Amino acid sequence: MNRVTVIGAGLAGCEAARQLTKAGIPVTLLEQKPIQFSPAHRSANFGELVCSNSLKAMRLESAGGLLKAEMERLGSICLEAAKACRVPAGGALAVDRDRFSGLLTKAMEEDPLITVERRPVSALPEDGVTIVATGPLTAGAFAKAVEQKVGEGYLSFYDAAAPIVTAESVDMGSAFAASRYDRGEDDYINCPMNKEEYEAFYEALIHAESATLHAFDKPNVYEGCMPIEIMAKRGPDTIRYGPLKPVGLRDPRTGHRPWAVVQLRRENAEGTLYNLVGFQTNLKFPEQKRVFSMIPALRNAEFARYGVMHRNSFLDSPKLLNPDQSLKTDQNFFFAGQITGVEGYMESAMSGIWAGIHAARRVLGKEPVLPGPDTMSGALLHFITAGSTAKFEPMGANFGILPSLPEHIRDKKLRYGALAKRALSSLEETVQKLEKEASFPKEQDGKEA
Repeated sequence: MNRVTVIGAGLAGCEAARQLTKAGIPVTLLEQKPIQFSPAHRSANFGELVCSNSLKAMRLESAGGLLKAEMERLGSICLEAAKACRVPAGGALAVDRDRFSGLLTKAMEEDPLITVERRPVSALPEDGVTIVATGPLTAGAFAKAVEQKVGEGYLSFYDAAAPIVTAESVDMGSAFAASRYDRGEDDYINCPMNKEEYEAFYEALIHAESATLHAFDKPNVYEGCMPIEIMAKRGPDTIRYGPLKPVGLRDPRTGHRPWAVVQLRRENAEGTLYNLVGFQTNLKFPEQKRVFSMIPALRNAEFARYGVMHRNSFLDSPKLLNPDQSLKTDQNFFFAGQITGVEGYMESAMSGIWAGIHAARRVLGKEPVLPGPDTMSGALLHFITAGSTAKFEPMGANFGILPSLPEHIRDKKLRYGALAKRALSSLEETVQKLEKEASFPKEQDGKEA
């Protein structure tokens, strides 16, 4: 059987290796620690959790909970380890991080089909099937090797990203669709504020609490991606003549130009998600919810992603990757984890699961079998491989990326529950197809069939 090389033993790399060995395919797992550490890592173990030890909510009516339910059905090694070392955290799945990474390391090192090699990697293999799962801090000689493989300019670094809200949560009674000076179609949703509303928003913004940055996350912030709260502190009119400028817009409700306008730009082709234009931010998540909800049209906004500010390396995946996460120019190379543009621990692990499944199918000479776009994992993979190519930014699990239900359910909990039920039903069909084709063996009594 042809051996697959997996580069990186983080969450995605461990999940990919597990899926490959489940299919009977031997793996060489390459990990640079402990010979070489990134600025963020301290432990020699695999799957080290750098920041929080929380893997987010477990309830099925949450995006994170649905993602975990799908991953569990796919046989996630990360969930298996997490449940074995869970610590109290209310409705969230939180872990003893040292035990968690220790369990993942043990599982990889004791798998008879996995050969672990601990050494830095500076070049990509020239033959065979390879999965690159080196994470968001991919740098140095290996980053240059990746960039040479995918093409210069396709491996990006970002300093700050703006929040994203669901389209259906925007109060269109307080907003209007238009482009500046009526140029083109009504491409933007415009959220106007009068003088009083703006001044209240401005005061809240400049006094809001920012998140603490780790040393390895502190970026050199360029003027073009200046956090909105820092820009605002330059003076009360700075953002009103910057990202909130009302020039070229007229509120149809009043017939006049607003005092200030927050513009929302479509984030995906389906039009279910909108980005707050110019609102890159480093505010704490609860502060973002509090302050940005002061914008009248966003008073009930559902945030699919909060703004973040940190160093991150990721591919321009919609231009580079096929739906199965293989490289368009070389289908023997797969990418998994945060380097693909998924955001979050479990999202990264999920990406590794599917990269492993698809790499196994490549070795076995089978066509890809993709999760449906109505599943959380399928919607995320669709977003990173077939989403907007204009300005791609990382995305985590959220219900905004799922296709709408045929009927509108007003109650959010019930709506999310219905979306989750549909997703798990869809995933089950995909898993049964994989099991039937024997590239994803059933597990019986703890042993592979």
